[in-house]
Amino acid sequence: MNVLSIQSWVAYGHVGNAAAIFPLQRLGFEAWAINTVQFSNHTGYGAWRGQVFAPGHVAALVDGIAERGALGGCDAVLSGYMGDAALGEAILDAVARVKAANPKALYCCDPVIGDVGRGVFVRPGIPEFLRDRAVPAADILTPNHFELEHLTGREVGTLGEALDAARALRDRGVGTVLVTSFRRRKTGPDKVEMLAVGEAGAWLVATPLLPIAPNGGGDLTAALFLAHVLQGEPVATALAGAAGSVWGIIEATRRAGARELQLVAAQDELVRPSRSFRTRRVARPDYFSGKGPA
Repeated sequence: MNVLSIQSWVAYGHVGNAAAIFPLQRLGFEAWAINTVQFSNHTGYGAWRGQVFAPGHVAALVDGIAERGALGGCDAVLSGYMGDAALGEAILDAVARVKAANPKALYCCDPVIGDVGRGVFVRPGIPEFLRDRAVPAADILTPNHFELEHLTGREVGTLGEALDAARALRDRGVGTVLVTSFRRRKTGPDKVEMLAVGEAGAWLVATPLLPIAPNGGGDLTAALFLAHVLQGEPVATALAGAAGSVWGIIEATRRAGARELQLVAAQDELVRPSRSFRTRRVARPDYFSGKGPA
C-alpha cells in the first residue's frame, strides 16, 4: 500500500516526515514523502536553520507523481506540520487529486497547532486554516488534547467533554478522531490516555506516563494509527497497536537518555511492541449519531 505524506522534514532528529516515513516503511508501506519545510532540527531547540517551501513546490511534486500515473495507487494522504497556511491549500489540492484518482483513499490530518504548556507554536493563519478547511476534509483527525480544545472551542477536562468535542468534529465530516494525548482531571499523575472515536463507538487506552516528552511523538502516533487502519484493523485494534508501539519507542528513548526518538534503535517496537495495552469501550455508536447516551 502507498501513503503520500506531506509534512515537515528535519536533518537531525525525528519529527514530521522524519518520524513518519521510516515507521510506515518498517510496517511494509511505500511512503512517498513531500516536505513542507526542511530544517536542520525541530523548532523545540529554539534555534534552527532551513526554509519553509512555497506552495508551488508541493504542487509541483504532486504534479510529478501524477505524471507517473501513480495517484490512483495512493491509498492515503497524511499531513502534519505545514510551516505556512498557504501550504494548506496545496495539501488539500493534493488530497482532492488523490481522491479523484482513487475514491477509496483516506486523508489523515494531524492538525499541528500547539500543545498543553506551550500554547500555539505555529504561524498565524494555520490554526484557522486547520479548523475551517482541513477538518471538514479529513477522514481521520489526530489532535492532541490542546488541539482538540482549540479546534472545537471547548474546554476538555472530563471524558464526557472529550467525547462531546469528538462528536462535534465528526458532525463536521471527520470519520475518525484520535486524541493522541489526553489528560482529564481525574486521570492519575502516573498515566496518559489516548481516545479513539469512530462510527462503531469510542475507545480509551491508558499507558504509564513516562518522565520525558520527546518531540515527534504525535507525528509518530498519527502515522502508526493510519497504518493500522489501512491494514484493515478496527478502530479499537488500531488504537491498541499504535499505543503499544509509541510507548515502546518513548520508553527506549528514556532508557537511552536521548532527546530524539529512538526510532531506528527500537524499530522492533513498531512491528512487535514489547508491551500491550488493553482498550476500553467508553461509548456506543448511537452516542455519535445524537440518538443515545454514552
